[in-house]
Amino acid sequence: MSLLEVNALHQGYRRKPVIRGIDLELGAGAFGLLGPNGAGKSTLLRTLATIDRPGSGTLRLLGGDVSTAKELRATRREIGFLPQSFSYPADFTVLDFVMHCAWLREIPRKQIPAAAAEAIERVELGDRSRTTLRKLSGGMLRRAGIAQAIVGRPRIIILDEPTTGLDPHQRVRFRELIRDLAQQSCVLLSTHLVEDVAHTCSHIGVLCEGTLGFTGTPSELESLATPESPGDTPLERGYAEALNRASSQPAGAA
Repeated sequence: MSLLEVNALHQGYRRKPVIRGIDLELGAGAFGLLGPNGAGKSTLLRTLATIDRPGSGTLRLLGGDVSTAKELRATRREIGFLPQSFSYPADFTVLDFVMHCAWLREIPRKQIPAAAAEAIERVELGDRSRTTLRKLSGGMLRRAGIAQAIVGRPRIIILDEPTTGLDPHQRVRFRELIRDLAQQSCVLLSTHLVEDVAHTCSHIGVLCEGTLGFTGTPSELESLATPESPGDTPLERGYAEALNRASSQPAGAA
């Protein structure tokens, strides 16, 4: 079943095009979005998370349209979103913050305490649930952000650079979490760390200059590598070649 679908999606700001004609259809599973800085990853994720309306094209989530306020409100209950940078009330505890985000997503009030506690445990912040956000390290704060995105087990989870600030052990545990979430939810994560998607995602997209220059499996991306491609692993070399091919295409070409 398709949980997220876009057709001919265009997005831009102040008449500057950022996303150019993207087509994408995702069901349950983990999809990794790779791309250099400035490729449009954050803009695309904000649009898919319904923060920004598409400039043109169609966006369907959970099999339905999101063109009316009623549809949008109902759909947002099933979307968990972690932006690359997020604001937070510094004097809230971790538990207060996650419960507040659950309330904003209109999770039934009686379910919020248990849902928040579960999400906090899944990111291994249970012993910090009563700690205020201002006292957390960068990595802990990022994990609190992941907790608010997954609270209530939404059907669509969108994570922008989720492993920023995580140490190697935490990144390994994060990959385990993503694999678990992807069994029932559509998990879309953006990163510049190829190894994160290599260990978590069954499908990968490479975004370059606002277009998807590649979509496919990790093995298919590896197969693009040439002897001249830079990188330390087959996937890194395939990614480099995908970027090279995409950047050599005319603007707007798929």
